[in-house]
Amino acid sequence: MSTSSASSTPTTALVTGGTGGIGAAIVRQLAAQGHNVVLTYRSNAEAAAKLVTEIEELGVRGAARSVDLCDPEALAELVATTTHEFGDLSILVHAAGPHIPMVHLSRVEPATYAQHLNDEATAFFTVVQACLPALRATSGSVVAVTTAATDRYPVRDGLSAGTKGAVEALVRGFAAEEGRFGVRFNAVGPGMLTDGMAERLISSQSLDQRALDVTMSRIPLRKFGTAVDIAEAVCFLASTKAGFVTGQKINVDGGYTV
Repeated sequence: MSTSSASSTPTTALVTGGTGGIGAAIVRQLAAQGHNVVLTYRSNAEAAAKLVTEIEELGVRGAARSVDLCDPEALAELVATTTHEFGDLSILVHAAGPHIPMVHLSRVEPATYAQHLNDEATAFFTVVQACLPALRATSGSVVAVTTAATDRYPVRDGLSAGTKGAVEALVRGFAAEEGRFGVRFNAVGPGMLTDGMAERLISSQSLDQRALDVTMSRIPLRKFGTAVDIAEAVCFLASTKAGFVTGQKINVDGGYTV
């Protein structure tokens, strides 16, 4: 599997949630490494089109598709189209996920929790199921973007930790079962970032200055990360440099979970 723009036969990556802060950084990094990239998005067609143009300027091929990640038939069609048009599917990065408000678990309605669990874990499971035949054919790699909150719980972050934890369990399960086909599964857990979900939480005042100060005090590096930090870890795990790594999670959190 290629990880270099010098390759004469670039491999193809599928990135779900490709227009989000983290997803877009991952798309750019994979393209910079020489991979063709197909990204999915929910509704932001303009951002998706701009991103495809941007990565094609790097000399790779790109495509964007709006797809319901819980729709097996739509995903099967996406995978078939990708392998037909691009020749392979070697990397799957699941970076999609809903906006998650910070709220105490006691205030979360069961139906709300069920919806978030569906949007997180069911979506990941459905995407993987659709991609497995293609990934087996290439001995491919899967990386799920989850959260550091499953390892050190921040109060009011239960909708994130309590649903992405299921994704991490699936990562370990698939790693155990799919290794015989050469397919690797790993996860990256973002900590507090200056862009992506954290930016939205700050903008919506779900995190005030006091909360930010407390959070910063718990991070040994005394700074917040960026989407690019997450992309670097994702692309490492997706590459052959991590060829003997599966079923693992790397927290990119400035030491928050130490």
